[in-house]
Amino acid sequence: MVSFTHHDAGTSEEDWARSGLAALPELPLDAGELAGTAFIVLAAHPDDESLGAGGLLSRLHGLGAEVRLLLCTAGEASHPDSPTATPEQLAALRLREFAGALGHLVPGAGWRFLGLPDGKLAEHREPVLAAIHEAAAAIGKPAARVVLVAPYRNDGHTDHDALGSAAAEVAGAAGYGLLEYPIWYWLWAGPGDPAWQSWLQVPLSPGEERAKAQAMAAHTSQVQALSDQPGDGVLLPAAFLEHFSRPWETFAWHRPAGAAGSGPGYGAADAEALFDAVHTRNEDPWQYATSWYERRKRALTLAALPEPRYTAGLEIGCSIGTLSLELAERCDTFLAVDASSAALAHAAVRLEHLPGAQTRHLTVPQDWPEGAFDLIVVSELGYYLSPAELAALFERVEATLLPGGTLALCHWRHPIDGWELDGDTVHAAARQQLRWPGAGLHRERDFVLEVFRAPEQLP
Repeated sequence: MVSFTHHDAGTSEEDWARSGLAALPELPLDAGELAGTAFIVLAAHPDDESLGAGGLLSRLHGLGAEVRLLLCTAGEASHPDSPTATPEQLAALRLREFAGALGHLVPGAGWRFLGLPDGKLAEHREPVLAAIHEAAAAIGKPAARVVLVAPYRNDGHTDHDALGSAAAEVAGAAGYGLLEYPIWYWLWAGPGDPAWQSWLQVPLSPGEERAKAQAMAAHTSQVQALSDQPGDGVLLPAAFLEHFSRPWETFAWHRPAGAAGSGPGYGAADAEALFDAVHTRNEDPWQYATSWYERRKRALTLAALPEPRYTAGLEIGCSIGTLSLELAERCDTFLAVDASSAALAHAAVRLEHLPGAQTRHLTVPQDWPEGAFDLIVVSELGYYLSPAELAALFERVEATLLPGGTLALCHWRHPIDGWELDGDTVHAAARQQLRWPGAGLHRERDFVLEVFRAPEQLP
């Protein structure tokens, strides 16, 4: 448990703005994604829902999603030394503020107040668990169509942590989706903390931003002083509220069990069959040769390579060879491999005029070419492997890349339907397993590009 108070200066929003937070991948939230899905939003105190998920609530309301709210405490312990308001008076005030805030976000949404003591949710875990179960049962939808929205379980506030942990337990046991929203994390954590780097963002429209700002302002007892007397000061100062004036909100997302992209255990063999079928029907199914997105991404990948030329290059997952062609022109010898023989046939045609370039049909990591390389490129492949296969891939890379050689990874950052991993998970696994020095990192909403250098002297 971290230690902090609301009086701490904490990490400034300026520091967070420089962190790359704005480039987190986007959580898909549109009418198609939300069709038939119900959201149970959990708040430890009045104002949690507005600060952490106000924009999301406004989005859900605008799309017609079913939303229910559970408020655990009235936040009556917010001003323990107040000379002007008792805890009972504060409780009544804060419940009125909560209702007013919801009127800006989800007018008419049903909510239930559990009446548990502020600051003591950890001691009342069973009624919290029971309330979440009851709310989900009342909805009557399949587990894959229920999403819990709760405080981040490691937010640092005892009530937030207790409620987040309870939500995670219920979601894991029942197979519900789970969105965790951080609040106090933005105060005590900093850009160097790794937790946020795997989160997703929900960009907010101007209307959603306005609704959130109005909801936050409705919590008057939190954002303004109760009086000018000692003990009645502002609980949420302006510097802290800056974290919640961003044009997006941030969530840790855990998919429902059985939902698309939740990972039924596919791996390299499944990818081989899929891509053979796809490339048989369409020579360029992802518009590698024509789309500006793909052309720009290739240019960035090539520009990120730290050396002008390489002795021996290897591309894993070359597809139809659009990137292969430009890589091969910077290598004395070059090998492009892919599990799809249909895609590889197109790559071979692109490379046939380069005497030092070859193609080979291999399913990695089970198969691997002989020899050593000073450049290995893995693009849009890692998430088509199982976690065990991905670990084996990096073992192969480590054994094959020459000292001082370059490893370049580039992957799409959104969930891949039917596979367990995504791009950010692939890159995090590379950093953790290889522990090689980074030579460049470019992160956008849609893809992440990362370059590593093998140690000059391998162990």
